[in-house]
Amino acid sequence: MAEPFKHRIDVAMARLLASRLGAVLPGFPARRFERACVDGLGPLALKQRVARFAEALAATLPADFAAACAALEATLAPARLDEDLAALAPGPDGLAGWVCWPMADFVAQRGLAQPDRALAALHALTQRFTAEFALRPFLVAHETLTLRTLARWVTDPSPHVRRLVSEGSRPRLPWGMALPRFCADPSPTLPLLRALQDDASEYVRRSVANHLNDIAKDHPDVVVDWLAAHLPDAPPARRALLHRASRTLVKRGHRGALAAWGVDAPFCGAVAFAVTPQRVAIGGAMDLQVELRAAAGGGPQRLVVDYVVRRDGSASKQPKVWKGWTVELAPGAVRPLRKRHSWRPTTVRVDRPGRHVVELRINGAAVAHAAFTLRAR
Repeated sequence: MAEPFKHRIDVAMARLLASRLGAVLPGFPARRFERACVDGLGPLALKQRVARFAEALAATLPADFAAACAALEATLAPARLDEDLAALAPGPDGLAGWVCWPMADFVAQRGLAQPDRALAALHALTQRFTAEFALRPFLVAHETLTLRTLARWVTDPSPHVRRLVSEGSRPRLPWGMALPRFCADPSPTLPLLRALQDDASEYVRRSVANHLNDIAKDHPDVVVDWLAAHLPDAPPARRALLHRASRTLVKRGHRGALAAWGVDAPFCGAVAFAVTPQRVAIGGAMDLQVELRAAAGGGPQRLVVDYVVRRDGSASKQPKVWKGWTVELAPGAVRPLRKRHSWRPTTVRVDRPGRHVVELRINGAAVAHAAFTLRAR
């Protein structure tokens, strides 16, 4: 099992940060800083550890915010213009990687009164790790200034800075503070996404796709309109971006998104569908077995085949949709499909024992059902 991320914010990091700050800031109270970081650190979760380190920085860096930012920036490794995230780690030339997260958190906590200086610090820090979480308080407190700054950054030489423009302003950024203003109205960020969707960096384009997918959850028609405007004659890189951007809408069977991709026609043919075993324990797995038999007449069919698993009697309006297959079926063709579905416990889903139903969907329409019983471990 992979080591929990929280263990990257540890005693060794506190010592490293204290040492580098001591080297650039005469009189820095390194011992006091280390103690403030590590006292009671053990039981804290990841973001609590980040906040603890940021609080220690606030207690020991110069009271003058600009001077504090200058000290942090002086500890940083040279900026990189590549996308090798593994290279973002502390080294002889300075700090990079996870150690920069508490620094950015400090900037977000203490810099709201000096947003220009704070954003300049985040511009430096995001090139050594990411400042996507720290940017969000500035979008809330200083929306116009921050959006104007992001509009300049869309042409920055660093892909890390360009990615921050999209990632930091995502309406539903995982682990990030909420941006209810942009959830309610995504229009302020659309010009930024338009400027970045054909970016030379796949790293940046992937963020744009995820941002658009966030928007689709609250404003599906905005993304359907985006597809209508930007999908025709799109180059391959943009098509890949738009495919990822519309994944939630396609899985939910949104007719406009399906039509944009040419997969809105109902399936013409017969479907056989079974789930085995019919009793499976949490922690185990089951097999989905599908056979598609296309009608003999007509032309080839493009099909998006997904499935929904729900507890019998559940009234959820937006059940979890699982990705299945994308196939092209010639007239009269028979296509068997197989997929293994794991019931391994996760931190983002609570599985409850009882009777469940699997609904098979083709091009957004339910075409078959199968039942099984989920047992406790």
